[in-house]
Amino acid sequence: MRISVRVKPGTKGASRLEQQEDGSYVAFLHARAHDGEANKALIELVAQEFKLAKSQIVIISGAKARMKVLEW
Repeated sequence: MRISVRVKPGTKGASRLEQQEDGSYVAFLHARAHDGEANKALIELVAQEFKLAKSQIVIISGAKARMKVLEW
């Protein structure tokens, strides 16, 4: 399965994942976009949301961008 995610790092409060009307997702992450912290937090959040192992999730594109495509 592939999903498109727009990442908003450094938000206050708990991290959360919201689905948009077009089927894409927005991830509000507490972690900052520094040294891959936001990517790690995103993978943990998606794994928790979809009940997957973190090792199953791969960032296909956008590793250094706010728009990412994830696959598992």
